[in-house]
Amino acid sequence: MIVITAPTGKIGRRLLPLLLESAPARGEHLRVVVRDPARLPDAVRDRVEVVTGSHGDAEVVDRAFDGADAVFWLVPPDPFRSPDDGYSGFTRPAAKALAAHGVGHVVAVSALGRGTPTVGRAGLVTASLAMDDLIAGTGVAYRALACPSFFENLLEEAGSLRERGVFTDTVAADRKAPLVAVADVAAVAARLLLDRTWTGTGSVPVLGPEDVSPDDLARVMSERLGRPVRYERQPLDELRAGLSRHGLDEAFVRGVVDMKRAKDDGLDAGVTRTPDTATPTAFEDWCARVLKPAVLS
Repeated sequence: MIVITAPTGKIGRRLLPLLLESAPARGEHLRVVVRDPARLPDAVRDRVEVVTGSHGDAEVVDRAFDGADAVFWLVPPDPFRSPDDGYSGFTRPAAKALAAHGVGHVVAVSALGRGTPTVGRAGLVTASLAMDDLIAGTGVAYRALACPSFFENLLEEAGSLRERGVFTDTVAADRKAPLVAVADVAAVAARLLLDRTWTGTGSVPVLGPEDVSPDDLARVMSERLGRPVRYERQPLDELRAGLSRHGLDEAFVRGVVDMKRAKDDGLDAGVTRTPDTATPTAFEDWCARVLKPAVLS
């Protein structure tokens, strides 16, 4: 039995079809934990067992992990909780349930940065890595998918790209860093969940095919969208003020700002790309397939 949390999120909705392709032939059953089962496609809902509720709730994860052999764990960032409460606090009931039910393997979405000089003050990333330690401490075999930023974050800029030809971030325009498609993260997760011959705890970097800078992204988007695109660097103070105006938890706001500062200081650049850590989706292809229709719609 494989349990999938956040099955309707960016990664989960790509992970589920991959598991449904292969799991039945291997004798694997799938169970999902979802707040609103209506958000699951009909074709998926009819082929999985559904546990309704939040996977941050002790009673829900106790039911969900009963009889489970493996769990895909993803914590959705909560802008109304502190980073520590949002990651470790949210995960603590699940950690107890993993131990209570003797779950053997867990694959979770986490972040790059462990071992870098800035990791202790990297906000949301620091909190995510503390969550990894919490899960690993249960005694399960654990793999943390160490991810950089996602291509899909640029979908939040679709309106600005359409209307102004501009996207923003807080890092230097020439700061090269890994960037990855969520579909590639889902593919790595599926492989680990289906072939559980691995033991112990460890990190699995998921780095995309190459490092890119905002200037590189602007060039590619200009080519693929057929219109000029430029990058505007947003000051951290402006980011902080904008998030605070939305009434978000102040500790969460600090966590976002600290993460952005750490990324500009090279947080994501500490792992060498190898054939094992590279993933196949190029930004050029993703831009043509995913971003262009969103911008031009």
